[in-house]
Amino acid sequence: MLRLRAPQEPMLLAGLVTWAAAALGLRVEESTQPALMWTLAAIYLVAFLSADLLPRRWERWVLPVALLVEAVCALALVWLAPRGGTAPVLLVVLVAQLALVMPARVTVAAVAVLNIALYLLLRGAGYSEPLLVTTLYIGFQAFAALVAHYARTAEASRDALARVNADLLATRALLADTARGNERLRVARELHDVAGHKLTALTLNLRLLARDPALAARTELATSRRLATELLSDLRGLVAAMRHEAGLDLVTALRALAAPLPRPRLRLDIGDDVQVHDAAVADAILRTVQEALTNAARHADADQLTVSLQREGSRLRLRIDDDGRVRGPIREGNGLAGMRERLAGLGGTVSVTTGTAGALRIEAELPA
Repeated sequence: MLRLRAPQEPMLLAGLVTWAAAALGLRVEESTQPALMWTLAAIYLVAFLSADLLPRRWERWVLPVALLVEAVCALALVWLAPRGGTAPVLLVVLVAQLALVMPARVTVAAVAVLNIALYLLLRGAGYSEPLLVTTLYIGFQAFAALVAHYARTAEASRDALARVNADLLATRALLADTARGNERLRVARELHDVAGHKLTALTLNLRLLARDPALAARTELATSRRLATELLSDLRGLVAAMRHEAGLDLVTALRALAAPLPRPRLRLDIGDDVQVHDAAVADAILRTVQEALTNAARHADADQLTVSLQREGSRLRLRIDDDGRVRGPIREGNGLAGMRERLAGLGGTVSVTTGTAGALRIEAELPA
């Protein structure tokens, strides 16, 4: 279920302007119940704003109630306003909201009921051509619904693009880290095989020269032997340090994965002794966190995702918690099934549960 996210969103602003125009054109001065009409208009506005301004955790039950209240207020204003006034315009705003937040079948059914009620109210109010007026507003409603539908589609496409971009950034970070490690290993081998070999030969030749009585007393030869020995020792230490890998940079890759997503925020808790050298293991961790981010944003409506990765002996333990709330039982879709298969292929396991507050928890174990 989607919704507008801030008062400055263009569609929300358009709705406020439309409400103001409709309220000013209600012909309240010609009505026998002006106070009731203004009250209904105010209730409509509160219901319209509540769907966006109230906390997300209330959205599940507040949004349907708010839409129902809007529908009742708009139809009541159509009945109370002399000759209908501009009250039917409020139904156009309502239909746009329905198309934005509800499934298509629900929107179509609601639009049919609303316009049947509108036709009956206009006919009861004495309109000479209620069917023509209803058809006119149906056209406006269809236009508003299409605009909302395309806005919803654009938002879904944007979110999908953000996820793909995050995936590419994280993969690029891992590939760059792997490339740096490979280049470091290549340079270490070259230094060991080429420079190390020649320094060893130089040291042996200087040792042979030192056996010559004519050169044994020369301080330059002793200095050269000492420098060659020290240089060979330094080179061996450098090669050993270059060969020692700290593992792939998971922190950078995981932050790159979450950076393009507006929610949830990513909190990392990775142990100092955690080192991942296998690219397949790193990729499995990355994909598991990626699936958790998607589920937390799409299904649990979470604001923060906590990822803990700790080493226990020869195993890595991955735990992912969010602060959202899963609606209904957990149903394993393609994402969770793919996560389970990927970890099983590496000799790992995974379990997906919910916490006491209904938040999603993923626990996985992989070979270190």
